Amino acid sequence: MKESCNTFVIADPNKCIGCKSCEVACSSVHNEENNIGYTVGTMTTPVIPRLYLVKNEKFCAPIQCRHCEDAPCANACPNKAIKKEDNTIYVDENCIGCKTCLMACPIGAIELLPHYKNEEKVIQLGLEEEKMIAYKCDLCKGRETKACIEACPENALKLVNIKEDKKNKNIKAALGLMNL
Repeated sequence: MKESCNTFVIADPNKCIGCKSCEVACSSVHNEENNIGYTVGTMTTPVIPRLYLVKNEKFCAPIQCRHCEDAPCANACPNKAIKKEDNTIYVDENCIGCKTCLMACPIGAIELLPHYKNEEKVIQLGLEEEKMIAYKCDLCKGRETKACIEACPENALKLVNIKEDKKNKNIKAALGLMNL
């Protein structure tokens, strides 16, 4: 196994109650420069999270990017707008909204939504239509803590470090073998 694998956030569907606190927290931290969401009525842009709550009668959990080691979204992007830095896969400002990454993502963790800048919708030049870009979890790039994990009232979200997780599973298996 390589020295350092990408980490990602995963939800326990048995704990998730569908409150959407994770979505609101995600949207808020990604709009801090606009001072969005500090009090009721101050939001001038829609809530645009980088994780997506999936809910039905038997299941409820946010779906987030797994920050794949060989990221299909990044490989598919014709504009090279999906990059890797510090073991995090993120979409940069060069996204043209072509939807190729949406089709390439094996878990459906990418969404195409309107682009906002300075609390205003960005309009495509010459088309007079809103510019659509890809949004996906970037593990709160530039922040020490993950907003979704902090906001979850049920502790349904956790940061997964595959190397540590594998080590813990190996120890548990070895201890299980000793009890045979």
